[in-house]
Amino acid sequence: MASLSLQLVVLGVALGVALAAAALILISFVAFVTATEMPPLHRHEEEKFFLNARGQKETLPSIRDSPTKQLSIVVPSYNEEKRLPIMMDEALGYLEERQKQDPTFTYEVIVVDDGSKDQTSKVAFKYCQKYGSDKIRVITLVKNRGKGGAIKMDQMAIACGSRAHLQTESIAQRSYFRTLLMYGFHFLVWFLCVKGIRDTQCGFKLLTREAASRTFSSLHIERWAFDVELLYIAQFFKIPIAEIAVNWTEIEGSKLVPFWSWLQMGKDLLFIRLRYLTGAWRLERTRKMN
Repeated sequence: MASLSLQLVVLGVALGVALAAAALILISFVAFVTATEMPPLHRHEEEKFFLNARGQKETLPSIRDSPTKQLSIVVPSYNEEKRLPIMMDEALGYLEERQKQDPTFTYEVIVVDDGSKDQTSKVAFKYCQKYGSDKIRVITLVKNRGKGGAIKMDQMAIACGSRAHLQTESIAQRSYFRTLLMYGFHFLVWFLCVKGIRDTQCGFKLLTREAASRTFSSLHIERWAFDVELLYIAQFFKIPIAEIAVNWTEIEGSKLVPFWSWLQMGKDLLFIRLRYLTGAWRLERTRKMN
């Protein structure tokens, strides 16, 4: 009887391993055949312009233009008419004070309205009227593309024309439930994609012009997990990465739905790993970046 029980246990373990292997092969196949080389980046006619402080249309600068600012801050926003002013007031207060102390410091804040259904663009445009379109620009996307898609669309036109680039969420949130889910997500990030980064989902990402152009031009993910692929690409290209602690302020109104958003992000993490592993997505290493 003992021998029979042992055989059943061994058979059960072997069957479990076989099923897990079969599931992994199936998921890898699905990840490979459903992979697209690069998301379509069609720019609607309305997205080729921005309004200056006088309300007149101006053509967006080209990625090929020479850098004109030391710092570009890109703020992807979706239905943020209530929370956006909190971030903008604090950020612009700091930036203006820094410019007073150092007149050579130049900056621009680019608010990308990611197909909002509220008055996000109008709220942001008030800052353009107050500070001028040289410092504040508002880009309104025709349809929602996700945070990564909104930033990538902006990269095509403006941010890579600046010397440094800071991508940020409009407001950071961190509830107990979200923190619990985040720990599980961090483990998956470490296990599947990115090593050595404690919090990949922190909204603030500061990149040089060259690093921004190199990483975003290779980016596939457009939704919440785009930060992970961004760091995966940066580590592949051996771009030096430093993680700096910042203070967060929780403001109600997050667009992230905890359970379903993390489920989608978990799927994206697995697919990121499998698609690069199977060669569905490829990165070509040329020279080491500074």
